[in-house]
Amino acid sequence: MFQINTLIRAACVTAFASVALGALAPSFVYAADAPALSLPAGAVAIVNGVTVAQSQLDAAVREVTAKTGQPDTAQLRQTLTNGLVAREVLRQSAEKAHYDQKPEVQQAAVDAKIGTEIQLYLKDNIHPEPVTDDQVKARYDAIVASLGKDEFKTRIISVTDEATAKAVLGKVKSGGAFDALARQYSIAPTKANGGEMPWVSYPVPATEGKTQGLPLVLAQTIAKLPVGGMTPQPVQVGNVWVIVKLDAKRAMQLPAFDQAKGAMRQQLEALALQKAAAQFTANQLKTANIQQ
Repeated sequence: MFQINTLIRAACVTAFASVALGALAPSFVYAADAPALSLPAGAVAIVNGVTVAQSQLDAAVREVTAKTGQPDTAQLRQTLTNGLVAREVLRQSAEKAHYDQKPEVQQAAVDAKIGTEIQLYLKDNIHPEPVTDDQVKARYDAIVASLGKDEFKTRIISVTDEATAKAVLGKVKSGGAFDALARQYSIAPTKANGGEMPWVSYPVPATEGKTQGLPLVLAQTIAKLPVGGMTPQPVQVGNVWVIVKLDAKRAMQLPAFDQAKGAMRQQLEALALQKAAAQFTANQLKTANIQQ
């Protein structure tokens, strides 16, 4: 919750700075050629009498370095300073044109205040249970147990009726490119990628509840295909008909516990935070007088 807004702000600052540099390059060149002026302590620039504070730049640098991993360099600071200067120029122009009085702007200010207020309140009052080493190991073991000895890379074409599925299958058998036909006919979210599915692994023979979220009939079908093979007939999965092609198969590549435990701990800590936040919010709702 807290990280998301930080990353968004950092991305906005970075993007804005790059745009501002291109759009306002002549003015910055001119300023660089002008005699240097002393600035008051704590200021990195003054725009029409308004101070751009050093603290604003420091905050922007922290956010960008945290998000991108870039080092804190003079070049980065100059880029972000230019972006903050451009932002202040545009802010002043917008307020001169009374954009600050527009209802949507005033509402945005209220929403931002409320959002920040709630975030700080939750940060100070939510205390998730600490994640133990045993919990991390148990999480790793559970993931290992849910995987099989192999993992599969497939493509699918999913359509709404059997007739269309058979027609598309006929096109594939006649030499039509599977990925192109997926983009043309499939209703699955993977159509934009030519029907390509992520690598998936599960114990074989596949059983209900142990298929990594795949419908059982689909998991069973995939496990029986040879590499490069395709379902000879469309497979009915609920209300849709699916054509499956197995692009690749490989031995399951699982990192050792010592390599994975950091990521496992982060996942469990995030879940603990979500659980604590939900419980805290539920308790607050219980004591509130709500009419709907």
